[in-house]
Amino acid sequence: MDLGLQGQVAVVVGAASGIGRAIASAFAAEGARVVLADRAATVTETAAEVASLYGIQALGVVADVTDFAAMQGAATMVDEAFGGAEHLVYAAGMGSGKGGFPFWNLQPSDWPRVLEVNLQGAVHTAHAFVPGFVERQRGSWLLIASVAGQIGSQTDPPYSAAKAGMINFAQCAAKDLAPYNVRVNVLNPGMVATPLNRGVWEGQMQNLPPEQRVDFETWGAQKIAKVVPLNRWQTPEDMGDMAVFLASHRANNVTGQCVNVDGGFVMHS
Repeated sequence: MDLGLQGQVAVVVGAASGIGRAIASAFAAEGARVVLADRAATVTETAAEVASLYGIQALGVVADVTDFAAMQGAATMVDEAFGGAEHLVYAAGMGSGKGGFPFWNLQPSDWPRVLEVNLQGAVHTAHAFVPGFVERQRGSWLLIASVAGQIGSQTDPPYSAAKAGMINFAQCAAKDLAPYNVRVNVLNPGMVATPLNRGVWEGQMQNLPPEQRVDFETWGAQKIAKVVPLNRWQTPEDMGDMAVFLASHRANNVTGQCVNVDGGFVMHS
């Protein structure tokens, strides 16, 4: 299927590893020029690897999403290097790293950083990049949230609440940007074996007596068997496949939607 992304410019924020890197690679595989942004300094090496592997232009930008000035600087770099972006993916995220069931296992002080990265970071990124979309009267913006933002997951309440906020923000933005031919959607991963999911496992194990603790693989298999009808992990590459489809002209009439890639974890009409 020709997605028509050849030569277009895609910015992936949170692209140094995990889902973000897989999404950047998926755009590169379609022939897009890719900007990988992350607070990790290794993002420049990752960008070089992606450029070499797929034979495309790629730029690595070190920027922290919690710093609005840094995100504005990233947008300026994209403008100077490529004349602006046509697609934006917000894939930065973090959990509390603690077991949140019940929620009072956490402290109020466990919340601000999670909200700052997941939700406020998305706001910073939007204010930095979306005005360019409005000016050019085109663009697509995808936010990577989570099924946790749909179901009120008790696993990590700060993370769950932040992702719910991202979903609502995306719906507001989709309405605001529709007159400018800019589409906004949300991709909700389910069970993906990323460092973030390992953090969830570690947090849960901390709240259990030693005799009830299990390794990550056992924990994952047990949870998947319980909540994922397809009974398998989802992968970062699964997210990349959906991300490029939603960015493409094949999804020209898709906006304001939550698309779950979760093996059937959350089903709704």
